[in-house]
Amino acid sequence: MANKIIRRLTEKKDHFKYSFAHILELPKEVLLDLPSLTLIGTMQVHLETHKGIVEFTAERVRINTQEGILEINGKGLFLRIITHQEIVIDGEISALSYHK
Repeated sequence: MANKIIRRLTEKKDHFKYSFAHILELPKEVLLDLPSLTLIGTMQVHLETHKGIVEFTAERVRINTQEGILEINGKGLFLRIITHQEIVIDGEISALSYHK
């Protein structure tokens, strides 16, 4: 019961933030703490706003985000940059997917 109430309040808060960002024309990813993903060809992925790396191999990288787990598949994947805010992965990227 308490979990339902907390979830409902969180949904209302997120809806308010989304509406606020829309009215003021602010970037939603900043106000809502959402990940921003840039794919450069099939060579590089740039992710802003992450919650840490879950798994890392040369063929698969799984990163925790506010929206779920971002999975990057490919060959020869390696970390170019990792900070508390952003991750840049280089290599031969073949697929991206989100898992809730």
